[in-house]
Amino acid sequence: MKVVIAGAGNVGTFIATDLAQSGHDVTLMDKDHGLVQRLVKELEVPVLDADACEVTNLQKAGVAEADVVVAATGDDEDNLVVSLLAKMEFAVPRVVARVNHPKNHWLFNESWGVDVAVSTPHLLTGVVEEAVTVGSLVRLLQLEQGEANLVEVTLAPDSPAADRSISDLGLPRDASVVAIIRDRHVVVPRGDVVLRAGDEVLALVTATSQDAVRSTMVRE
Repeated sequence: MKVVIAGAGNVGTFIATDLAQSGHDVTLMDKDHGLVQRLVKELEVPVLDADACEVTNLQKAGVAEADVVVAATGDDEDNLVVSLLAKMEFAVPRVVARVNHPKNHWLFNESWGVDVAVSTPHLLTGVVEEAVTVGSLVRLLQLEQGEANLVEVTLAPDSPAADRSISDLGLPRDASVVAIIRDRHVVVPRGDVVLRAGDEVLALVTATSQDAVRSTMVRE
């Protein structure tokens, strides 16, 4: 997989190194000349000294052949511009953008070419809620411009789903249980698996099916 990452700060550098170690073809770019000169000596991935908000520089970085572009700069405006150019000018299949300020999260959508928006504060909120909340549906991750979400619910003793198999739940066709965590072990969610109180159920839902999944898992 070919990945181009805009922004060579701590986040971009870590992603680039991690992906390269996994065998992916990674190019990192940043407009900070001093930073690039230092990283060229430290990293084993190509680091391009260029402003990712310029179309010609994205061409030099090979964005036209990229499978994924990651806009990981510390500036939300730059991340939006990079995302829009990657999608509209180069038709990159997957564009992932970092959201630095939570108040700007609403901008990171399909209109700006963003497929997945990653906001650390929102992720932390979801993790905290997931850790302390029983009997509530918690959104962990937003996908496809909000059209799909990864959600989690820890089944309460009075959950409508407790002591029922997954196939008997009657979930909508556009919703799917993707994992069950039980006693700190992952249970593969086959249709005949019977859910229990205390299970952490992770499901992939759409905007239209989320309420139905909530009513199936949570006692109102």
